[in-house]
Amino acid sequence: MIESIVVRKCDTLPEFNHCVALQREIWGEIDLEIEPAAMFVVAANTGGQVLGAFDGSRLIGYTLAVVGWRENKPYLHSHHTGIHTDYRDRGIGRRLKLFQREDALGRGIRLVEWTFDPLEPRNAHFNLNRLGAICRRYLPDLYGRTTSPMHRGLATDRLVAEWHLDTPHVVAAIEGIAPNLQDVPATIELPSALKGWKQSDLARVEVLQAHVRKQFEDWFARRYAAVGFHSTDSGAAYLLAPWSDF
Repeated sequence: MIESIVVRKCDTLPEFNHCVALQREIWGEIDLEIEPAAMFVVAANTGGQVLGAFDGSRLIGYTLAVVGWRENKPYLHSHHTGIHTDYRDRGIGRRLKLFQREDALGRGIRLVEWTFDPLEPRNAHFNLNRLGAICRRYLPDLYGRTTSPMHRGLATDRLVAEWHLDTPHVVAAIEGIAPNLQDVPATIELPSALKGWKQSDLARVEVLQAHVRKQFEDWFARRYAAVGFHSTDSGAAYLLAPWSDF
């Protein structure tokens, strides 16, 4: 039962080791994705966050965040989140993020950032629609080309999600109030065929990735932000609007 799940801070070495073990359950032995226990120790002791979701005594999800500094203000960079496969699609990730928000605001921190793959529609929907994050920066090939099967040999392009924790836009999103974004001036499309291409036609994914990168870079240079994500007749689309509106 979802009601039995408890979300709280992790603050002991055994709990940090459980986070490492859960990573290995989720991602196997992909070195790029596995953070050592020392990283959790450092985050927990330098103002970052190590948050766990527990079903009884069993750790079934975690979030790792470190402290950053931008425009003379502290923020949290949410570096890593993992949910056990048996607990996916049950709202655990959202509960971790909402606890993260509450803890950050309680310490006077008003911004949390993280990165995500712009070609992953589920992540875009969760970040922009369910949480109310916006994106104003695109980082091409952030981690370089890796041997990880998760990256499929593609450039590791990432959008930066900015979660401005106490803005009306975020408050509305977490309360389930859908903003009126029907007349946004710009969109960036992801075709419905993308999921199939990832399995059988990586050359087409690479072409699409370059096209999407160029569009984001052009719109961001014009001071637009990605502020929503919705389904279309041909797939899905990012919704973009001027920064000054958010």
